[in-house]
Amino acid sequence: MYRDLQLYIDGDWRAAASGATREVTDPATEEVLGTIASADEKDLDDALAAAEAGFKVWRRTGPWDRARIIRRVADLIRSRADEIAMVMSLETGKPIGEAKGEVGGAADQFEWYSEETKRIYGQVIEGRTGESRMAVIHQPVGVVAAFSAWNFPALLPARKMAAALGAGCSIIVKPAGEAPASCAALVQACHDAGVPKGVVNLVTGNSDKIARHLISSPIVRKVSVTGSVPVGKQILHLAADGVKKVSMELGGHGPVLMFDDVDAEKVAEMCARTKFRNCGQVCISPTRFYVHESKYAAFSAKFAEVARSLKVGRGLDEGTEMGPLANRRGLQTIQEMVEDAKSRGAEVLAGGQVPPGSNRGYFFEPTVLGRVPDDALIMREEPFGPVAPIATFSSYNEVIERANALPFGLAGYVFSNNLSVATRAYEDLEVGMVGVNEMLLATAEAPFGGIKESGMGREGGSFGLHDYLETKYVKIRLQEQAS
Repeated sequence: MYRDLQLYIDGDWRAAASGATREVTDPATEEVLGTIASADEKDLDDALAAAEAGFKVWRRTGPWDRARIIRRVADLIRSRADEIAMVMSLETGKPIGEAKGEVGGAADQFEWYSEETKRIYGQVIEGRTGESRMAVIHQPVGVVAAFSAWNFPALLPARKMAAALGAGCSIIVKPAGEAPASCAALVQACHDAGVPKGVVNLVTGNSDKIARHLISSPIVRKVSVTGSVPVGKQILHLAADGVKKVSMELGGHGPVLMFDDVDAEKVAEMCARTKFRNCGQVCISPTRFYVHESKYAAFSAKFAEVARSLKVGRGLDEGTEMGPLANRRGLQTIQEMVEDAKSRGAEVLAGGQVPPGSNRGYFFEPTVLGRVPDDALIMREEPFGPVAPIATFSSYNEVIERANALPFGLAGYVFSNNLSVATRAYEDLEVGMVGVNEMLLATAEAPFGGIKESGMGREGGSFGLHDYLETKYVKIRLQEQAS
């Protein structure tokens, strides 16, 4: 079911030149699933040379031909959805239903960009004189180095791969070592769909060494990253030396503002089911719940009720609604945050510990904390796990100031039936994305990304394509026409 993975370079799967490998483990059982190749400098140089050659071919491939190939990738991913989802559930622990949904979302990215590649429009500017002609064209930036995260191991690389291919770029993708097989399945779909050799390459191994080697190469002209804020800052420093084009989607700490004119129990159920999706390991997860003080009792009681009702278990087990965290360090961080909040006066309304009897895997109960003070660690740093901290507020200006107090700005959520309040709130929140009475934001046709320390650039939608293009202005002076 889970096979050992090799590198994919210049159209072939191959072992690392050194023969080195790393283990991939199941977060639900802590058992070894298989191994991945660990690339060395020779492998990376081969990938760079392949991507450089592949770019020369792909950039000259017409948009309609690119579109047909990219659409075939989408079709192949959908036809293999069950197989890919099974592998994804094993390497991430997420419930099989969530895994299937993610595979569908990854296919959507390729379908969307198969269509957008035919819509890379330029601009004609009226010349000031009769002899002048001015135009703007968009051209592919070049070879892309893409680094992805483990929490959505198919969707995240799909956003990068599909946009790069749509723009006419070649790409070297480095998936997370915790969950590489899902990305490998996308690469295989590209191979089988007829993407020319060298256009898509996959390398695995030591993330820091791979990043430094690829980004320092003059062959790479664009870097795309999904990861934590510290990782993003490190890569931004590396890219600065070569003045590389960079886009990055980093961590967030999504505030939820629930005003006093909504059904508190209905909103609480929506928030709870969204919060515990993928065990809370979602970059746009709602992570700070600011509830109007008049609605706190009803909201917190319903939230805790939903949390206690969720079935926790292995992703492949029937009926599982929440799986484990992806790794031990994530589990330890969540435990530290809960203990810190309790020490500052927060109330444990549900969960708060490793499930009784659990002695294997990185499981933690769906947890709800009530009346959490703003100085608690969990209110200041992103809780990448199944813990929901709830606080109260009394006025609009107060809650906006508290929501914007952190250096993060990825996603935020507003619940209000008052058009004026909702409009002002989504305008005033310092984030890149806002859901108003809605929590499911990610979709292929919309831009995805944040502001402040949550990143720069956008993935998804037509805006996502332009992060893989360079704008070129052309001015022509016509020669005098012979009489």
